[in-house]
Amino acid sequence: MGSLPLLYFNAGLFVYQPNLLTYYDLLDTVKITTPTLFAEQDFLNHYFKDINKPIPNVYNLVLAMLWRHPENVNLNQVKMVHYCANGLKPWMLTGNDDYMDMNDIKMLVKKWWEIYEDESLDYINTVPPAPTSSDNKLFPFLSGSSDEGWCVAHQRTVPSAA
Repeated sequence: MGSLPLLYFNAGLFVYQPNLLTYYDLLDTVKITTPTLFAEQDFLNHYFKDINKPIPNVYNLVLAMLWRHPENVNLNQVKMVHYCANGLKPWMLTGNDDYMDMNDIKMLVKKWWEIYEDESLDYINTVPPAPTSSDNKLFPFLSGSSDEGWCVAHQRTVPSAA
């Protein structure tokens, strides 16, 4: 695979613009790639090394930033916390752990539990109606008649990531 890029990202939160050509190339490339210690993360870092653009830590706050570079963190702006360090998962912390003496960590872990226990956020297993041609520009690619051997694929509309 060669050496890893200097700008190495954690693949726990990975955002990219979908593209079928890239998808198929990823599948072909992974088949001939030698496995490494951090398999998917090393692979994705190598594959996207020339086009990787890190997202601001406000959208992916790696918890270690709070003790390594606290001057670069504004908790009032943080949208997502990445609990990637071994043993720093909110559900694993007892309150007596290293770093739990930091008020910022206590606050983030408390917030995580509030969201986890919020029943209004529970997944409701419902099947949305199949899209119609007026609902979706991609309709011909998502469904077709059973005579043609196609199946109906359900989808959800999500806001743009841009």
